[in-house]
Amino acid sequence: MSLSPQPSYDFELPSTGNKAFGFPSASGKNLVIYFYPKDDTPGCTTEGQDFRDAYKEFTQFDCDIVGISRDTVKSHEKFKAKMNFPFELLSDPDETVCNLFNVMKMKNMYGKQVRGIERSTFVFDARGELRREWRGVKIPGHVTEVLEFVKTLPRATS
Repeated sequence: MSLSPQPSYDFELPSTGNKAFGFPSASGKNLVIYFYPKDDTPGCTTEGQDFRDAYKEFTQFDCDIVGISRDTVKSHEKFKAKMNFPFELLSDPDETVCNLFNVMKMKNMYGKQVRGIERSTFVFDARGELRREWRGVKIPGHVTEVLEFVKTLPRATS
């Protein structure tokens, strides 16, 4: 019996810092990709701050972090500067990558059904293989849980 192949997560998106971010990249590092609904909102700010505050520890385990939402790069630049995020934010206004990762969901907002990003996190190893995913993320304790998982991954070799 053969296992079904892992979906291809190849993509490229515009990024803060006037760059484009391509995945998989040749960085040879582990990678956390977190999807969040909207720049500069309470929950998304807290989640970003948690990743910011743990960023140095993630890098000690050969791990990069990127955040993705549907906001524009201009909005991301303001949010990143305001919160002093040391990682890049990627813009997916057409929901191409959001759909690739299946994070677009119907959600209740003030009693109305709206389509939006389900807060989700994905961890890839240095070979670009998906190692773990979290969907419907609750923010308290989440970044600590992700970091603890990243610590179990093999370190990239130079």
